[in-house]
Amino acid sequence: MKKQLPPRPDLDHLRKQAKALLAALQAGDRDAIATVREHVPAVKNLTSDKALSESLRLADAQFAVARMSGFASWPQLGRHVEQLRALEGNWSFVSLEVDGEVAPAVAMTWSRILIDGDRFRTESPGANYEGVFNINVEAEPHEIDIEFVEGPEAGNWNYGIFRLNGDQLEICLDMNGKPRPTEFRTAAGTGRAYEVLQRVQRDRPDSVTGGTRSAHPAQPAATDPSEFGFESSETLARLEGDWSAVEVVRDGQVVPSMMLKTTLRSALRNEIKILVGGQLMINALVRINEAADPMEVDYFNKCGIANGTVQHGIIKWIGDDACFCMAAPGQDRPRDFECPAGSGRTVSRWRPKK
Repeated sequence: MKKQLPPRPDLDHLRKQAKALLAALQAGDRDAIATVREHVPAVKNLTSDKALSESLRLADAQFAVARMSGFASWPQLGRHVEQLRALEGNWSFVSLEVDGEVAPAVAMTWSRILIDGDRFRTESPGANYEGVFNINVEAEPHEIDIEFVEGPEAGNWNYGIFRLNGDQLEICLDMNGKPRPTEFRTAAGTGRAYEVLQRVQRDRPDSVTGGTRSAHPAQPAATDPSEFGFESSETLARLEGDWSAVEVVRDGQVVPSMMLKTTLRSALRNEIKILVGGQLMINALVRINEAADPMEVDYFNKCGIANGTVQHGIIKWIGDDACFCMAAPGQDRPRDFECPAGSGRTVSRWRPKK
């Protein structure tokens, strides 16, 4: 699905482009004539003067714009752009199934997908993802190709299928670069994800850029759990046991107090588990640098969508409460405990459970 459209394509803009091309043709512009000769079969073999005398119409200019954009016809281009616009908005997760396993409902609460044109931003408790996508609405089921630009999956592609029914969107993706799925389901070992989304807002979301490509992507701090072997320290000893969540802020959003009541942090030696509503959300090995100011903490994630990634953070004590500020996987270590929207950070405060 190789298309050459501007970011966030708009059909009105493309119509104006076709009208401008027609006006240039009527004015005898040689570049415009060459463009039409290249893309319109009816005049392909004519001389420039002969092509100009053919009284080309707006439909011919539209056809040329469609072919320049990678489409077989103007109607195909129109269907493509209209479908992109129909996908825009703020989408919440209804369900998520990966490799045949259904994700717990509580894991969906703070996850969403924002779509603006062909740009997207996925926000989840584990990490944020930015990228761009392309669709093929001529195929049935419709096809979607996703390129991750920022976040733990930066540089990777997912290929899948989708169907849109009003404000409900279903997507089934292969996450390992294999042939795209042909049906909306997963099974153990397939490496597929099937998600059902519900649109909660139709307006084009703000600040969805699709990410910024880096010429030199940052490498993870570690990819081998052996680098997170247990080393006894005063801080790790102090963090052992069960902890209740006092406050959690994720990417500028405060987690409601009702959810905090079901959130538990448990630590033994240098391994932590964080459960929400009884469901395991984070399982990680911990590495502490007590000599740094502020004290540094790293997580090696052992499960979920962040499995195998490293998160960098800092820690401080407020009385007996432990306070963390953790960056998203692959992001730089924070230097303060601020958590503005769009930062991808998680700031949390925990109190020993009595």
